[in-house]
Amino acid sequence: MGLIHIELFTTLDLVAQAPGGPDEDPAGFPFGGWQAPLLDDVAGAQILAAYQGTDALLLGRRTYDIFAAHWPRQKEGEIAELFNRVPKYVASRHTPELPWAGSTLLGPDLARAVREVRERHEHIKVVGSLDLVQTLLREKLFDRLDLWVHPITLGVGKKVFDGGAVPTNLTLLEVPVADPTGTVFLRYALAPGTPRTGDMTAPDRGLGPDDAH
Repeated sequence: MGLIHIELFTTLDLVAQAPGGPDEDPAGFPFGGWQAPLLDDVAGAQILAAYQGTDALLLGRRTYDIFAAHWPRQKEGEIAELFNRVPKYVASRHTPELPWAGSTLLGPDLARAVREVRERHEHIKVVGSLDLVQTLLREKLFDRLDLWVHPITLGVGKKVFDGGAVPTNLTLLEVPVADPTGTVFLRYALAPGTPRTGDMTAPDRGLGPDDAH
């Protein structure tokens, strides 16, 4: 069974809407393209490394349309080569045309369709696609959550956990990495169970002998 990686670029207040440009998702959002001033060669190399091994893309309809209008026209660069080569699976409530080569529309039972994609590929990357991400978070249909946290706050916009969060344990997989702009890369894995509670006034914080350490 393959791994589903959610990849999101976010601000410090966890806004993830339209990082790439003003036309990505403009409705009620005046900060489209907020990521562009914060990118540098170091960040670009880190992002490229994060995509190594990807053999499928899982995309929401809006993100697919943005990508399909751009990447097929790009003939150079590792990201362009990767995105144009691997299969693309698209979640949509409708039956849109999918002109980008290698694209497949997922069935109406999204959870089942995503599980089937997971059976066919080793490393499936979810990029952007905030509506789809909410479903994956709610259903715990992901294995990795990669967050590129940028040193700005916006106060408005769609957020990483906009309605999709359920009680979930996560494990930090590697030491966080920061680039010169102050952007921090955090990589988490889905962990079993749900968050527990305790009591900070108790000697063992109310966790019992197995968890006090």
